[in-house]
Amino acid sequence: METDIFDLSGRVAVVTGASRGIGEEIAKILAQHGAHIIVSSRKIDDCTKVVDAIVARGGSAAAFACDIGNMDDIMALFTYVKNHHGALDILVNNAAANPFFGHILDTDLNAYNRTVDVNIRGYFFMSVEGAKLMREKGRGVILNTASVNGIRPGPGQGIYSISKAAVINMTKAFSRECAAFGIRVNALLPGLTKTKFAGALFTDDASYKSLVKMIPMGRHATPDEMAGTALYLVSDASSYTTGESILVDGGLTN
Repeated sequence: METDIFDLSGRVAVVTGASRGIGEEIAKILAQHGAHIIVSSRKIDDCTKVVDAIVARGGSAAAFACDIGNMDDIMALFTYVKNHHGALDILVNNAAANPFFGHILDTDLNAYNRTVDVNIRGYFFMSVEGAKLMREKGRGVILNTASVNGIRPGPGQGIYSISKAAVINMTKAFSRECAAFGIRVNALLPGLTKTKFAGALFTDDASYKSLVKMIPMGRHATPDEMAGTALYLVSDASSYTTGESILVDGGLTN
């Protein structure tokens, strides 16, 4: 009998920032392929809506509120995983903060701190705690949602772009040090994607058109167009892939 290399049956996955946008679509496609999804975001009601949608389609999921900018929330999440499942197979670090859109010289300390606390410190300690559980099992996969801005800073998105560059390097650091434990770590780098999170990029028609003109495919992406690459990176289809950053940007960086 042939094995389905995308089959995630029996695997437990935590997806952060899963209440909408790219995170929601990743959670849904992983559930569709058999994983039990812990849908996590700051607001429990938003998480529950995604859980209900997954269950309605025959999938398995539970909701857990977590602000990854808060260390107590991170520890509570992994205590829940340990107590209810005993192990973790997949961690998708997708939650992010981008509270400031404007010239880099106008970035204030609060916006800087929030962006760094979530996008760098949050991803780091989510990965630390998740990898500790994976190490006990002898295998696991971490997927970090970075951004095309991590390699090509976006205008008006200075500190966000800097934080996503850190995520790309963080991916390489964790992949190198955790490979011996059977843990793979990769990054997904979305290009211009129509989400509520990226709303500021779509509000000014002239700016939007100038961005789209730089994309060879001539359009923005939708969140579901990121989900297939995420599935590949967390499944056995990518069993010999680690430390990689996969661009899904419509050819922007070609």
